[in-house]
Amino acid sequence: MGRLQVFNNWSPFMVNDAGKVWLGLEYFCNVGDELWSKDDEAFIQFAIDELDMIGIINKADVADATILREEKAYPSYYGSYGQFDVLKNYLKQFDNLFPIGRNGMHKYNNSDHSMLTAMTAVDNIVNGITDNENIWQINTEEDYHEEK
Repeated sequence: MGRLQVFNNWSPFMVNDAGKVWLGLEYFCNVGDELWSKDDEAFIQFAIDELDMIGIINKADVADATILREEKAYPSYYGSYGQFDVLKNYLKQFDNLFPIGRNGMHKYNNSDHSMLTAMTAVDNIVNGITDNENIWQINTEEDYHEEK
């Protein structure tokens, strides 16, 4: 497991019942590898067993589960990434295009920055702002945000 999220801590609107804990588990794998190839039920059971084994949950308390597989969930920074401004300038020519998040902007953002790009895009649309430069200015710091 690469990441564990407690959706209750993000927003009450992300959970159906605030009296229950809603977890999101993120596994890093590649199309065709052992994890990716597990059928849904086997993968879900694997995840439940893992959480139970490390003491985060009691597997008897699990009420439901679902699985989503997302190919290429993270942008890759190799090859022509040094020419990123060519892509950015191309995308900026479209007045109704508001790239958001990691994949939309082709850059690493943590969850908070990704969500902020989406909220800023909505504000732009609601206020009739067609220039998306304020979205590109989110998380332009050179520092790495996630440290031990």
